[in-house]
Amino acid sequence: MTRAVVFAYSEVGARCLAVLLAQGIDVGLLFTHADDPGEGRWFASVAEIARARGLRVEMPEDPNAPEWIALGRAAAPDFLFSFYYRRLLGVQWLAVPRRGALNMHGSLLPKYRGRAPVHWAILSGETETGASLHYMVAEPDAGALVDQQAVPIEENETALEVSLHVADAAAAVLARALPRLIAGTATARPLDLGQGSVFGRRRPEDGRIDWRRGARAVHDLVRAVAPPFPGAFTDLNGCRLSLLETRVDQAPARHRALAPCLYAADGAWYADCVDGRRLRILRLAADGRAALAEAPPAALAHQPLALV
Repeated sequence: MTRAVVFAYSEVGARCLAVLLAQGIDVGLLFTHADDPGEGRWFASVAEIARARGLRVEMPEDPNAPEWIALGRAAAPDFLFSFYYRRLLGVQWLAVPRRGALNMHGSLLPKYRGRAPVHWAILSGETETGASLHYMVAEPDAGALVDQQAVPIEENETALEVSLHVADAAAAVLARALPRLIAGTATARPLDLGQGSVFGRRRPEDGRIDWRRGARAVHDLVRAVAPPFPGAFTDLNGCRLSLLETRVDQAPARHRALAPCLYAADGAWYADCVDGRRLRILRLAADGRAALAEAPPAALAHQPLALV
């Protein structure tokens, strides 16, 4: 029986763990994370899946500590798999499995190496992304590619919707590649790292809207960080406005000379942008409460309101 040590979290981790178990892989040791109480969990629990199957589950603060690497060696794995695990594994781990260490990344490598690949792809206006299975090397997301599968990014899809499509693709890629890995017939091609870039982690403050950018760029930010992620926001008249859902409107800006600005019209909220286009704001919150165009809160009463 093929043995594996697995590092996994989030929806990709849950889906890929299920694939390993369905194909009879002996997961002797599984590392995951405790859920952050400050983060809304939208994904299945790797820990719950693993414990239901009687797997050994560990949640170390530092998986690269010598005692954990020793435990990994004792498991004598053929493969090591990392599926959306949130900590960087040291090179010592790469020597533990007999037949290689592999990672599932949520982009079409070599594009969008690093953190939050789905969010960065949406922010960049990409029309597709995907899932890539590759060998792990010392440099993150840089090892030879075994297989990948693309998924489209539609104009108004949010990061949550795209992330679920990427999880589907990740499970399909692993299910397709695993028999070849076990049989020793899988091939891998080196990545041309010059064709991609490395992106860093994102923080809630990165959701602040830069109104110097055009309507499409603002819309891409809104959908890239839409709930359950921290969200796009702007501060106006002492009020924190959260733009939860938007559309690039077909009509041009109504108050182009005053853009960027916010106003209500015909029962809806709009933001005129600096490029002469406008956003229709389908869901707007003021200090955490829904702001209705028909009955705006006091901070939004005198319109149009300048956005900075």
